[in-house]
Amino acid sequence: MRNDGTLDDQTGLGGSADRSDDVGSTVRSTGSPEPATTQRFNLESLRTRLGGYGESLRTRLGGLGNSLAAQPGRTKLAVGATGALCCLGLIGVGQVSAGAAGDSPTSATAQEVAQRATGDAATRSLDRQAAALTTPTDAPTADPDVTSSPTAEPTPTAEPTPTAKPKPKPNPKPKPKPTPTRIAPVAGLDQAQMDNATTIVRTGRDMGVPRRGLIIAVATAMQESNLYNYASGVLPESQNYPHQAIGWDHDSVGLFQQRPSSGWGAVRDLMNPSYATRQFLDVLVEIPGWQNLALTDAAQRVQVSAFPWAYAQHESRATQVVDAILP
Repeated sequence: MRNDGTLDDQTGLGGSADRSDDVGSTVRSTGSPEPATTQRFNLESLRTRLGGYGESLRTRLGGLGNSLAAQPGRTKLAVGATGALCCLGLIGVGQVSAGAAGDSPTSATAQEVAQRATGDAATRSLDRQAAALTTPTDAPTADPDVTSSPTAEPTPTAEPTPTAKPKPKPNPKPKPKPTPTRIAPVAGLDQAQMDNATTIVRTGRDMGVPRRGLIIAVATAMQESNLYNYASGVLPESQNYPHQAIGWDHDSVGLFQQRPSSGWGAVRDLMNPSYATRQFLDVLVEIPGWQNLALTDAAQRVQVSAFPWAYAQHESRATQVVDAILP
């Protein structure tokens, strides 16, 4: 093969771009001398013409390729021209083969065609390689971080409307306990006596004692203390608690003149009118048939007084007081 300097790739690919067309014919005569001479002449003439056309075309394209080689962006045009030249050579080989189709091809002709086909395949492979190598590597690539479609701005959400915190409710003030209504005195009593009688009736009612038991309790207190809360001169301790009078009947204290020494309770407890009333009524309701007894007999069984008949004189006034207190 000859060196065609005009088709060298000046960008660094190198190598020849075509095969030589000056190879002598190797067709041997298998028949009469005249047909062989005529065939050789026709082939030589056709190759000469095609070689001239190819040489002229290579010269023009080579100059064009040299002018474009300095510009890297136009390298593909020079490569395309080289491919066109190779295709022209293939057309010439096809025409030569077609011209000799009337004669029986010889083994030498088939060998020559095979050699040329092998060269053409190599040339095409070089063209593909050159095209691959001349692909510009500095082509801009898509930035993976940049998307083609603009991202939609997030829709602003409405800020939640602050809800007013409920004001803490002030702690309700504890309701004061209702003050017991003071009952106006009846039956010749003063207010202190009437207040003590009211305590006896309300305590017995809370205990569930019947009305008869409340009358017996009020009548007994009228006899023992005249409905005053007594302290004892014998027990100085009793005077440390609220009292309305001082008595000297041994250690007897309170509305019912109960004696601590007899087991009725502690001094401080017996000086409390409510406690003293509960002590009296607890014993009264334990007496069998107490409701059917005379008032004086029922009171005496509880008090064990030295004057048992004295309680009966207060029954009428006690009944009047209880009726005034109870609703």
